[in-house]
Amino acid sequence: MGKYDESTRDAFAESFERDGFVLLRDHFPRATLELWRDAFAPLLQPHVDGAHEAGANGNRGPGRYYVTLPFEGTFADPSIICDDDIVGIVERVAGRDPVMCQLATDTPVLGSDYQDWHRDTPPLFDDAPETPSFQLAVNFPLVDVDDRNGPLDTTRGTHRMSRDDALAGLEAGRFAAERVPMRLGDVMIRDVRGLHRGTPNLSGEPRPMVVIGYSRAWYFRPEVHIDVPRDVLAGLPARARRLLRFNPVVEKTPRTFDENYRQFAY
Repeated sequence: MGKYDESTRDAFAESFERDGFVLLRDHFPRATLELWRDAFAPLLQPHVDGAHEAGANGNRGPGRYYVTLPFEGTFADPSIICDDDIVGIVERVAGRDPVMCQLATDTPVLGSDYQDWHRDTPPLFDDAPETPSFQLAVNFPLVDVDDRNGPLDTTRGTHRMSRDDALAGLEAGRFAAERVPMRLGDVMIRDVRGLHRGTPNLSGEPRPMVVIGYSRAWYFRPEVHIDVPRDVLAGLPARARRLLRFNPVVEKTPRTFDENYRQFAY
């Protein structure tokens, strides 16, 4: 049933259309996300160790790592991916019957830096006005996020203009950079075209931020997908199976992933 009634979801959708994102405070149970954090830690460590051994940056720049989550166990939780409020808002701004296309994390550690201001996808059409929303990111941290450990910097309303216009507006002061602290349990739903950047993690602990991607049913980016194990798929409720319908079904989840999504920032 969710926490919000239909009129409240309508209001969130209206705010989203204006700003390009909304925040649902204290939405997921902290205990559930603590399980996600515990399951994530051993997935991050090989990336960090490998970068240190190679004397290289993380796969998203200095001290920053994009890590795909295997769709199994803790991470294949229908109460998260089929949350009534989140899917209800997604459908209001990105169309009925969406698809889930991404399950991953962005994690800065000590030594990370500011990212360049960017968008996560190009426009659908070159030299044309921006379209209604077609791909959304649902972000939630696995720790409390404050000024010390790498909060997101974002802007309001830049999802409805070109990247060049958004950058020019930011430089000229027409758009304010807005820092977004989040607590464990908070959820952000954002249009991936909104101008944003990651900030340095100055603490000694990783700051994992989950991203679940939802998009209109007809939108496909080949570098973004979820490998869904056949046995996991069989045990999911119908709504979850519907959300995952265009992802490849595999016999077993890979232990390592080609993290080529990091190459695509606009």
